[in-house]
Amino acid sequence: MKVNANTLRKGNVLDYNGRLCVVEKYEIMTPGKGASVMQIEMRDIKTGNKDNARFRTQETVERVRLDQDDYQYLYAEDDRHTFMHLETYEQIEVPEDVIGAPAQFLQEGMTCVIELYEGQALSVTIPDTVKVEVLEADPVIKGQTATTSYKPAVVTGGIKVMVPPHIEAGIHIIVKTEDASYSERAKD
Repeated sequence: MKVNANTLRKGNVLDYNGRLCVVEKYEIMTPGKGASVMQIEMRDIKTGNKDNARFRTQETVERVRLDQDDYQYLYAEDDRHTFMHLETYEQIEVPEDVIGAPAQFLQEGMTCVIELYEGQALSVTIPDTVKVEVLEADPVIKGQTATTSYKPAVVTGGIKVMVPPHIEAGIHIIVKTEDASYSERAKD
């Protein structure tokens, strides 16, 4: 589907010189003289190579239509994660590098959105927040609660998260999957 270059956003997939590329960064540049251009940083889906391209803002580019479906996370084996389609019960294996850093937050039974192109998984979107249990937390230092300070804690899956001083081992918390940051105490 042809679209104007100025409508491209992060995560869009393009057919660029016969290759499928996902947009990683974009910037509209307005030089002092002349027309605005879109500076796009993209990654080739198959090879992983990065490429930069410039398009005039009104230039048309070929954007690829992807299939998006809900899948349930089942289990991990080595560096591959298995998901099941919620309607057809068909299973699909996705390499960990496609999921990226949020893979550490995958929990059995979690519903994720997988983007597919011709049966190949291009990206996996997991929920914005997950509920985890604090396994270890440093003790509170006297006077530490007077300031807005955080202390290190280890949560389910061995993930390190900075938490407020009042959080102790055994408490459930909500963590943002994007940057592994503390959001709030879970309401049990």
